[in-house]
Amino acid sequence: MIENSIHIITHDVPYPADFGGVIDIFYKIKWLYKTGVKIHLHCFKNIRPAQTELNKYCETVTYYKRKKITALSFCIPFIVTSRKNSTLLQNLKKDNYPILFEGIHTTYYLYKNEFENRKTFLRLFNVEHIYYDTLAKNESNIFKKLYFLIESKLLKKYELSIANKTKILTLSTQDLDIYNTFFSAKDVAFLPVFLPYNNIASHAGKGKYCLYHGNLDVNENTEVVLWLMQNVFNTLQIPFIIAGKKPSKKLLNSAKKYKNISIVPSPTEENMQLLIANAQINILPSFNKTGVKLKLLNALYNGRHCLVNIAGVSGSGLNTFCHIADTSKDYIIKIEQLFAEDFTQKEMQHRSTALKNIYDNNKNALFIQELLH
Repeated sequence: MIENSIHIITHDVPYPADFGGVIDIFYKIKWLYKTGVKIHLHCFKNIRPAQTELNKYCETVTYYKRKKITALSFCIPFIVTSRKNSTLLQNLKKDNYPILFEGIHTTYYLYKNEFENRKTFLRLFNVEHIYYDTLAKNESNIFKKLYFLIESKLLKKYELSIANKTKILTLSTQDLDIYNTFFSAKDVAFLPVFLPYNNIASHAGKGKYCLYHGNLDVNENTEVVLWLMQNVFNTLQIPFIIAGKKPSKKLLNSAKKYKNISIVPSPTEENMQLLIANAQINILPSFNKTGVKLKLLNALYNGRHCLVNIAGVSGSGLNTFCHIADTSKDYIIKIEQLFAEDFTQKEMQHRSTALKNIYDNNKNALFIQELLH
């Protein structure tokens, strides 16, 4: 009889699925459950509490407390050492089920070669050392900047050390290429992100404003918004709405300088989806080239025109559905052009057909199921 069970280790509690790092995990769990996989879930807790919702899809759910900053090491990244837990190791060794590590964060015991005769998989969220280097470049607080720089340096060495310890599943083809070339990984596959959307829900016609949405508590997103304010919408009269969690005082004060710019702080999920659906253009540039931008996929499934830069779509296969700009001048030209153009049923159909070929949750869950055997 073929065993159809798996251990999944997550860096955080993957419910509610309200930010990028857990959306892929939660919907992966749901679809694996639908395809008959028995899931033993292991979650690290930081701020988010235990969630009974997860019991619907998992045979067992076990929680572990993430260590505080005292776990800082100058050999192994903090995001890894803070999730070292001997009880987790004991639980994983009670059987021989395959193990799916969600993110570099959860791989301490993989790094320590505890599963050499076990089937294991690592789901990459992005190329972490590049992501942390980007955070460092956009950070003004000297202590946080130093932490991000140290973590980036440690992650670069750490990612190299585990690149050939397991099969790696990337969110983008660009991350796959980096692991193949820079880290010389020999077993890497592209596995598209799991999504809450099954069908295109965009509205044809026109909206009355441009929108940027994202977690404004992340410094990269704050810097993107400031750049758009100061280099693009400073010369436009078109309304620009910025929506997201925890906007900083700096961001709120900057927006007050412009009559056409407004901020919607920490909107509910329902309000956020309405903002996305009713916008004429979802404008979502990125300063980070790795991973896949879930906020862009949200806009493609639920919004009208999408305007991004090259970094925002690198390796995602989404560039054919988006309008691309990289300089402030290009953004201004594209915004003026798209603000006057209807979003058509033909464009919706093109998105629907092409996105379904990539982001088919059922097909992608069956791919994982095949790996288990």
